[in-house]
Amino acid sequence: MKREVQIQSRRLLREKRSARVLLTGIVVLLAGIAAVYLYFHNPHQYPLPCIFYLMTGFYCPGCGTGRACYSILHGQFMKAFCYNPVTVVLLPFIGLYIAARTIDWIWTGGNHVDCRINEKMLIAVLVFVLLFGVMRNLPFYPFSLLVPGGMQELLM
Repeated sequence: MKREVQIQSRRLLREKRSARVLLTGIVVLLAGIAAVYLYFHNPHQYPLPCIFYLMTGFYCPGCGTGRACYSILHGQFMKAFCYNPVTVVLLPFIGLYIAARTIDWIWTGGNHVDCRINEKMLIAVLVFVLLFGVMRNLPFYPFSLLVPGGMQELLM
């Protein structure tokens, strides 16, 4: 019974553009609600804990992303860069990818975007993010500037 419902749901989304538009609208609405929540929920007062940091004591490549997104929503791009420079640099590309993929899915019901992305570029981005995660944990200058908020004294 459950399997039949899944098959019918997939068929509906594959065949009906109106269902894809409705689902996309719901997801955009939920993302908007999350952005409004983050806008009014100050992560400096109520921080979102990083499980990786709590378990290991090391900063993950994503540490500071919540504060960076909060700063971006408030128009403080330099402050956002200080919290997590990789997030600030990659966020426009991630947004462009999500927009292109969503438009393609709404229009065709398929995925014609991923096959156009060069695998070597994805591997290069992954290696860059992992190296950033390692470098921001090195305890000496200039790498100590990569910790969340570490560049604020220098740039602000």
